[in-house]
Amino acid sequence: MGAKGHRIYPFHLGDIDLPTPRVVTEAMNTAIADGKTGYCPGAGIPALREALADDVNMRRGTSYTPENVVVQPGGKPVITKFLQAVMNEGEEVLYPNPGFPIYESQIEYLGGIAKAYRYVPTERGFAIDLDQVESLITPKTRAIIYNDLQNPISAESTDAEREAVAQLAIEHDLWVLSDEAYFEMRYSGESKSIASLPGMAERTVILYTFSKKFAMTGWRLGAAIAPPEIAGVISTMNTNNESCTTHFIQYAGAEALRGDQTEVKAILDTLRGRRDAAFDVLSTIKGVTIAKPESTFYLFPDVTEAMAAKGIEEVNAFSTEALHATGVSFCTRKHFGRPQPGEDRDYVRFAYSGLPEEHIRGGLGLLKSWIES
Repeated sequence: MGAKGHRIYPFHLGDIDLPTPRVVTEAMNTAIADGKTGYCPGAGIPALREALADDVNMRRGTSYTPENVVVQPGGKPVITKFLQAVMNEGEEVLYPNPGFPIYESQIEYLGGIAKAYRYVPTERGFAIDLDQVESLITPKTRAIIYNDLQNPISAESTDAEREAVAQLAIEHDLWVLSDEAYFEMRYSGESKSIASLPGMAERTVILYTFSKKFAMTGWRLGAAIAPPEIAGVISTMNTNNESCTTHFIQYAGAEALRGDQTEVKAILDTLRGRRDAAFDVLSTIKGVTIAKPESTFYLFPDVTEAMAAKGIEEVNAFSTEALHATGVSFCTRKHFGRPQPGEDRDYVRFAYSGLPEEHIRGGLGLLKSWIES
């Protein structure tokens, strides 16, 4: 539609249209000029592994060393390599649904049994159905994927919920993948990691990514922060899969962590303004129910009544008709895992990270007019 001249408002893609901080790009250019263009250790260069261990410990209250850090070409590879390290074919892995769709696809691709756990709506947003999680655990369950500050629903665990998940993992001897991609993408409060709870560091792999905080989505830089035995397996996988993460980009990552944070803070301030703009419009649309999250860069409103008012019964049809009528593109709940039995509400996801405030207000204003017409 865009190629045909239609104006598109791309709320569907969780990318960031803001520039990577200059200190990061300058560090990369310097590394290239200095000849950091060859192979490097599969686990990552020492400077970056040390910087990551220090940064993670400072923000999470943990005690990792560089030996716990395995650099990756992005955050996604951590999901696959975690599963390869801890799961055999036919074993079960619990994962959040709705959730990042790569969890479900990778579990099944690698021969595992993907068992979805759900969220329930509350006044503050969404909460994990802990009773359901416990009911899903069997002797074949090997791991649970846990995404605090969650994509797509922006859910954030309370201390009690996080501790309950940790207790289940300990009681049933489960490995935990803690996807912390949005750990620092928050507008108030303080993030906490499940890995910092007693008994959890030795069974948890943290997924770390530079994509969000530093606006480095296309750079493909991340890390697994893992117990030594799992870090060693993932490091071996690195050597076999890609040899190493791009050498000069790792120096940029080290500077991102240790260098001036002025532009990094500006990214978060800009995203806060975009969140407020998107929420301001969506919360006024008749038939739309939405909570205001304090983290990530997504909004996940209930559009059940809005769909009924438009006479549309299926949520993907709703998104298609909205796109053609307004140019506003967004994902639906069905993009984030197969719907579970008993779901009777329809949700959609808006990513506001790739549009300036004026386009957010303009596009969502068109959507509001269409829904209410």
